[in-house]
Amino acid sequence: MANTRRVVLGVAVAAGASVAASAMPGDAAAQDWQPQKPVEFIIMAGTGGGADQIARLLQGLIEQKDLSPRPFVPINKPGGSGAEALRYLHDKAGDDHTVLVTLNSFYTTPILQEGLGVDVTQFTPIGRMALDTFLLWVNADQEEIESLEAYVEAAKSAGKEWKMGGTGSGQEDSIVTAMLEAEFGLDMTYIPFEGGGTVAKNLVGNHIDSTVNNPAEQIEFWRAGNSKPLVQFTAERMEAFPDVPTAKELGHDVEYYMQRSINGPPDMPKEAQDWYIQLFQTLFESQEWQDYCQSEGLFCEEWMAGEDLGAFHQAQYERHKELIEKVGATAITGE
Repeated sequence: MANTRRVVLGVAVAAGASVAASAMPGDAAAQDWQPQKPVEFIIMAGTGGGADQIARLLQGLIEQKDLSPRPFVPINKPGGSGAEALRYLHDKAGDDHTVLVTLNSFYTTPILQEGLGVDVTQFTPIGRMALDTFLLWVNADQEEIESLEAYVEAAKSAGKEWKMGGTGSGQEDSIVTAMLEAEFGLDMTYIPFEGGGTVAKNLVGNHIDSTVNNPAEQIEFWRAGNSKPLVQFTAERMEAFPDVPTAKELGHDVEYYMQRSINGPPDMPKEAQDWYIQLFQTLFESQEWQDYCQSEGLFCEEWMAGEDLGAFHQAQYERHKELIEKVGATAITGE
C-alpha cells in the first residue's frame, strides 16, 4: 500500500529517563511512613477495562505479597470520561491515603473540559507501570474483513452507519478513531461506553462494528475466537500478536500509546510519595507484572517515577493539546 501523509501521534515513548533518587528502594523517609488506614485506589474508568484490570491485579499482588500494612481498595469513578476521578483527587490535596490509576484521559479530559478546574501537572507523580497499546478489532463473524484495506473499504461504504465503539467521548479510543478518520477519509459514528470491558462485549454481540480496544480488553474474546485484530498501532509488532501487521508496515504512520501510571493528589507529603514509589517499583519489577505485560501486549521495559514521571506528564499534556488542535476537538468528542 502506498505511503500516506503522517498523522500526528499521541504518546511517544520517552527514552532515556532515569529513576528519581527519591524512588530508590531503601529510602529512609519511605521506611518511616506507611499507611495507617485503607488506601483508596481510584480508577478513572469503568469496570472490566484495562485500567480496572490493572488496578485489581496490582491490588491482589499487594495483598498476596504482603507489601502494605493496610489494604488497597479499588474504586471506579468513570463519570465524565474520568472527570469524576480527577476532580475527586484534586479535592483530596494533601491526602496520603489516596492514589489514582490513570490513562490518557488524564491529559485529554482537563483539556476538553475547561471548566473542570483541574491541573494534572500539580498531581503527585508516583510511578509509570506501562505503556499500553491499541489494535483495530472486528467481530470474527465479519469474514469479508481480513485486512486493514478491507476494513477501510467496508467502513467507507457504510459511512455513518458504521459504528465504532470506544471508552467515553474525548478519551483515547476516540482519539485513535479520529486519527483513522483523518488518515483514511472515513466518517464513522462513534459510540461511547463507560469502560473497555463493555466495549468488548458490544463488539462480540454485534452491537457495534469495530473497536480500537487495548489488548487486555479484547484478548480473551480473541482467544475464544469471537473477535479478531486487523492492525496494531505500534512501532513494531508485539510479541503477543506476531501475525498482526502494524499500520506502519502497511504505509500508514499511525502510532499511539497510553500511559498506565499511578499518581497521588496535589501536595501529597514526600514521605508518603516515597513509600508509594518504592511499593510500585517492587510491583513493576515482579515476575507477575512482567508476565502480565508480555501476555497482554503492554510495554513495561522502563520504570519511571517521581520527577521523571512529572516531566513526562507535562510533555504528554502539551502533546495532547497539539493533537487535539490537529485533529479537532469535534472529531474527538463527536459534538
